[in-house]
Parts: sequence; C-alpha cells; structure tokens
Amino acid sequence: MTLSHTNMEPTVAAGTPRHSIKNWFVLLALVYLMLLAVSMIGSGFKFATADHARGLFEFASNPVMGLIIGMVSTALIQSSSTVTSIIVAMVAGGLPVPIAVPMIMGANIGTSITNTIVSLGHVARKDEFRRAFHAATIHDFFNVMSVMIFLPLEMATGILEKSSQYLVSLLQMDNSVAMSGVNPVKAVTDPVVHWVTEGLMFLPSVYPGVVKILLGVLLIVASITLMGKVMKVLMVGRAKDILHTSIGKGPVSGITSGAVMTVLVQSSSTTTSLMVPLVGSGILKARDIYPFTLGANIGTCITALIAALAVTGPMGGVAMQIALVHLLFNIFSVLLIFGLPFLRNIPLSLSSSLAGLAAERKIYGAAYIAGLFFVMPLSVIFISQ
Repeated sequence: MTLSHTNMEPTVAAGTPRHSIKNWFVLLALVYLMLLAVSMIGSGFKFATADHARGLFEFASNPVMGLIIGMVSTALIQSSSTVTSIIVAMVAGGLPVPIAVPMIMGANIGTSITNTIVSLGHVARKDEFRRAFHAATIHDFFNVMSVMIFLPLEMATGILEKSSQYLVSLLQMDNSVAMSGVNPVKAVTDPVVHWVTEGLMFLPSVYPGVVKILLGVLLIVASITLMGKVMKVLMVGRAKDILHTSIGKGPVSGITSGAVMTVLVQSSSTTTSLMVPLVGSGILKARDIYPFTLGANIGTCITALIAALAVTGPMGGVAMQIALVHLLFNIFSVLLIFGLPFLRNIPLSLSSSLAGLAAERKIYGAAYIAGLFFVMPLSVIFISQ
C-alpha cells in the first residue's frame, strides 16, 4: 500500500497538539509581557510624579472628569481590559483609588462601542440592522444605567471603595504580608524594570519615568491585543459551544456562560460582537443575549485581576483593590438592574426604540455613536477647561 506524501507529513494544522502547545507557550509569554508592562508603568509613574503627584491628579479630581477619561480612552483603544490594566498600574504608581474608581466606570461604557460598530455591518438591510442595532445597544444602555446609579452612590457612600478594601483585608493583602516572602511575579519582572531604568538614566528630570510609562502602555496594548488573538485560536470553538448550549436555559446560565466565554477569549468585545450578527440574522432575539452581555461585563474583569498580581510591596493591596472595584461594580450592577424587574427591561426598551429610529433614518445611528462616545465626553472636557 502506498501512502501519499500528504499523509506522511506531520500534522501541524490549527487545533492539533503541536499547534496548541506552541500557542500556550505564546500565551504564557504574553501574560509575562502584560505583568512586566504593569510593573513598568507603576515604576515610571512613581519616578515621574515624585513630589508632584497632587498637581498631576488635579485634572481628574472631579469624578465626572475621571469617568470621561476612562470612557474616551477605552472607546479609542477599544479594549476595557487594556484601559483597566493601565489604571491598575497607575494606582500602583500612586493614583488615588477614589480618582481611579470613576475611570473604571468610564471604561465600562467605552468598551461597548465595539459591538455597536459591528451592528453597522447590517446597515444595508433595514430589518437586520434594526435587530442588530437593538442587540448591540443593550450593552450601551445597561452600562450607562450602571454608571448613573453607582457613580452618585459611590460619591455619597464609597460603597465600591469600602467593599473592595474589605475584600483585600480578607485576602490578607495588607502591606506587611505583601512585602514578606518571595513573590514570583516580582522576581521575574523587577530585573527587567531595573535594567530599563538604568538604561534611561541619561535622560534629564522626569523623562526616564515618562518613557517607562509609554513603554508600559505600548506593551500592555500589544500584549492584550495578541492575547485576545491567541485565546481566540485556542478557545473560540469552545466559546461558541458555550454560547449555543446556554441560550434559553435561564438568566443565571446566560450570565455565567457570558462570563466564562469572555474569560476564555479574553475580550468582552469579542463575546458581545459574536452575538450581534446572530440577532441581526434572526437566529436569536435581543432578549436571549441580554444575560450573556451582562456576563461578558463580569468576565472581562479577569485581566485587571491578573495585572494586579504584578504589583508587590506597599502598593500591592491598593492595586488589587482597584481591580476588585471593577469586578464588584459589574456584579452589583447585574444584581441591581437585572435583579429588579422594573429596572431589568429599561435597557431593552431604550435600545429597541433607538434601533427603530436608526433603522428608519441611518443618521440617528451615526449621531448616537458619535454623540455618546466622542462628542459628549469631549464637550465635558472642553467645558471643564
């Protein structure tokens, strides 16, 4: 019997063991780069601010301004994971937690632009576009509602800051514990950060710190973007299976599946964007994917939690605290808005009405995207100046 040449070739196609092993090693390297980037930003922030931190943070001392900064930066980068990881690093470098909390909330709104843009792919077919735009903007309205409820509540009571601080104390991440023992993350990142610092000391004034911040930001953007791509190759098939098996099995199953799927593909934008075409084509209804969207909000918090592990010493506790603020904000929002029947249907009703208008007059859809994510926040910044 003669074997063909192709049959004798070793198999290295996508999904084979050899391919998967290579991708897992790439993923580990990218996780290391993300942790290194967080350490780099934190170190650079400390160096650059020094005794001038108070003046530097004055621009964001207004909670609304902090919200806008988080919102616009996430809309531009199109990744809440990237922005929240940068915020974790900034907190490690001295950014006060009360200033960082509104930024985290803003990132939640900014990330929903991706699936809204995805819905524009159906714009040529009126009914499809109406369904797709409806599905996409549920995420927007839910996140805006969450901020409208919890930002004033946080300003009045500090519920997220206090709750996250309590959780950190339960995890025993206070200064004394964080500084004791050997931290493997610190052990593998500190030498590189020190080497970069030494190499930049020829620069005057605060510029070594500024360069480290910029390098860290570039590393975070690159590593998280590539992590998402690798995770899609490794997990997107399993993620789609989760999507199809969870639909119609109740809200708890939908929320849980959305969170797990987002952890697997490392991107809430990917999770929510996968569902928009399914609704647009009529396979699913917007109400079906609503719980899935909420789960995606929770699942995306994993990246900031991983990033917080890169921070050791006295600031380790506050870095983990702001990562937990992100998680608690999304959990509390789901429990309150989705848990109360009179609030649950508001995002659905608002997105349905807007989708009807946008389907009739496309200019309404374009005005909504530009207005919510760019014109309104930039106007607030301009007025405040």
